[in-house]
Amino acid sequence: MRRGLIFVLSSCLLAGGGATGACRDTGPAPRRTADIVLPHDGRRVEGTVEPGDTFADLLHRHQVELDDRQPFLDAVEPVFSSRKLRAQHAYSLTLGPDFRVRELTYRIDPDRFLQVLPAVAVAGSDASARFTTEFVSYRREVGMVAIRGDIDRDHPSLVAALERAGEDVGLAVGIAELFGGDVDFYRDLQPGDVVEVVFEQVLRDGTRVGYGDIVAARLTNDGRLLSAFRFQPAAGKAAYYDAAGLSLKRFFLASPLKFEPRVTSGFSYRRLHPVLGIRRPHLGADFGAPRGAPVVAIADATVVSARYTAGGGNTVTLRHAAGYESRYLHLSAFGAGVRPGARVSQGQVIGRVGATGLVTGAHLHYELLRNGRHVNPVAEQKRNPPGAPIRAGDQAAFAARRAELDMRFVSAVPVPAVSTN
Repeated sequence: MRRGLIFVLSSCLLAGGGATGACRDTGPAPRRTADIVLPHDGRRVEGTVEPGDTFADLLHRHQVELDDRQPFLDAVEPVFSSRKLRAQHAYSLTLGPDFRVRELTYRIDPDRFLQVLPAVAVAGSDASARFTTEFVSYRREVGMVAIRGDIDRDHPSLVAALERAGEDVGLAVGIAELFGGDVDFYRDLQPGDVVEVVFEQVLRDGTRVGYGDIVAARLTNDGRLLSAFRFQPAAGKAAYYDAAGLSLKRFFLASPLKFEPRVTSGFSYRRLHPVLGIRRPHLGADFGAPRGAPVVAIADATVVSARYTAGGGNTVTLRHAAGYESRYLHLSAFGAGVRPGARVSQGQVIGRVGATGLVTGAHLHYELLRNGRHVNPVAEQKRNPPGAPIRAGDQAAFAARRAELDMRFVSAVPVPAVSTN
């Protein structure tokens, strides 16, 4: 074959045709045939449920064959009623060329989806059932990720620094809760601070659908290094400890607001009241926050009262150990189960920021008492004693786990040398 090709090309060149096409192909003209038409094999549509949608609406919207609609509804409605459909949840519908249903899937939640398929005839089964329904779990995997966020003038908050690193507010809240006994994330962060975190991410078919546990975190703040390592003692639940093996759970949280509170008015014995216009004691701290923001208990406690007061509006009073009592004023609502005598745990939501009582706008007024006397809550919480140390029998295992996690931080990964050749 190769010799024949060389011969034809050489003959053309010798004839003066050159390489530009002067030598014409004198063979028979190609015979034209009709195009091969493949049968239409249906289509697959994807969408999200609209408010008020039912399964019947979805079938109508995508022009499903009328003969399929009622058998489909007979199969799916007793198993998963249209009342359970939620707006913005995803679905997909595969139709054959005759607009008959081949498959419908609906995402129930991050872990499961509903699948509806044409029934396959099986000996002994109900031959009248045209479709089958099944709840299917997504295939989920957990991966480990290490990232770093830098606080600077363009990214002055923890949220902004982690967003630049590709993460979202959920991870920032988790870190803030870890170091909540040591850092006020609104007032204490400054340019030059660095946060590193090693965490689990939950993957579904290779796509991240959520966060798992924070495994380790480090925060460099104003020259001090704070660390958190997740460790499970031999007898007990997993918890977080600092580099010295002390529990990160302090007696108090740094703030009664979950994230980045802003002190708008501090503790004072002669503060000018913004409504009354007179100077009077302000025996607490005011935190600026949007209406509805969650307010949490600063420590484990018993609810003393949850009621409306003339000046304080909706007010919750909690009694803690060691003679402490905390009060939360001007709430728009009380937390679920918050009533006199109820037990609440540290970090539990006990109310929502509001503007009830004698106020000019939405904010949280927060008070702290020790042995019946008001103390400056911001200063008192900065004196938080360290947490309890890890048990002696667990110290060796903790040291090994800490060394392993230390190597997972971004700063521990060696940077490859760059060739200058």
